[in-house]
Amino acid sequence: MARTVVAGLDGSPESRAAVMGAPPTPLRQWGRAAREAKRRGLPLKIVHVWEPVPEPMAQAPLLGPETLQHWTERSEMGAPPAEGWGRIPRETAEGARMRHPGVQVTVEQLTGRPADVLAEDAELLVLGSRGLSGLGGFLIGSVGRSVLAHARRPVVLVRAGEQAADEHEPDPVGIPSAATGYRPAVLGLDPADPDDSVIGFAFDEATRRSAVLRVLYGWNLPPYYTYGLAADPDYHNEIIRQQSAALAEALRPWRQKYPDVDVVEESRAGSAADHLTDASRDASLVVVGRRIRRGPVGLHIGPVTHAVLHHAAAPVAVVAHN
Repeated sequence: MARTVVAGLDGSPESRAAVMGAPPTPLRQWGRAAREAKRRGLPLKIVHVWEPVPEPMAQAPLLGPETLQHWTERSEMGAPPAEGWGRIPRETAEGARMRHPGVQVTVEQLTGRPADVLAEDAELLVLGSRGLSGLGGFLIGSVGRSVLAHARRPVVLVRAGEQAADEHEPDPVGIPSAATGYRPAVLGLDPADPDDSVIGFAFDEATRRSAVLRVLYGWNLPPYYTYGLAADPDYHNEIIRQQSAALAEALRPWRQKYPDVDVVEESRAGSAADHLTDASRDASLVVVGRRIRRGPVGLHIGPVTHAVLHHAAAPVAVVAHN
């Protein structure tokens, strides 16, 4: 495995912000990809992908004006122009080096399908948020979803406009500040189907940040249980106890492996996606899993992960697992 952090760049403000961060001000100094590389002590590779556009795309009625212009400029060129092709990644790399001294930054320029090119075996892939303006405001657009569905390594998805201070707790007067401690990392976990790669990633991220790790387990009862609960309130309490015990047992070996991580276990009835979305408002990172699907039809990321990607207020790390 190539030990590097890879940032996908398509020239959009979202992808460039994911690499460099917002324009330099006291609170806007660290781009997510560069921060991840710095935390890991790894080099950052900016991969600029140009994808030739099929002719029907130019006539697609659902594309918004901004997206249509983005595609049209490339399709009229027929091939990536030498000057524009090099300028965007070059300027992005220069800005990343300037704002994040000590991080080794390289650039790679490739032609092809982003899902094939970016889903490489890097230690971490960082993508900026981008949605097709004519199809709704999602965390990521169709290209990002395709990359996510093909990637075998963890992918961190970053909303446009994210700042370094957003990862941190407010200072004593309530102002966001990169000088304070990190907000909690949040892990969505089903103790009936735990995966070591997902749990280990979340504990590693909490360790790198010296942050609290909130582990959320959302569960729903089968419909026929409701009759028993109405007749016997103690039965309801016993189910809550059983679900909490299952979560505690799944985390027991991880607490032993990471004794310095402050873990908060939260077992709640209700939608796991809703609980994770609510927790994301006060999180530095939300970690969810994606089962690798080998079926011949479609791209699957799972209903909970899909919902979190559409609604989370914090960056989301999606960890592929078998």
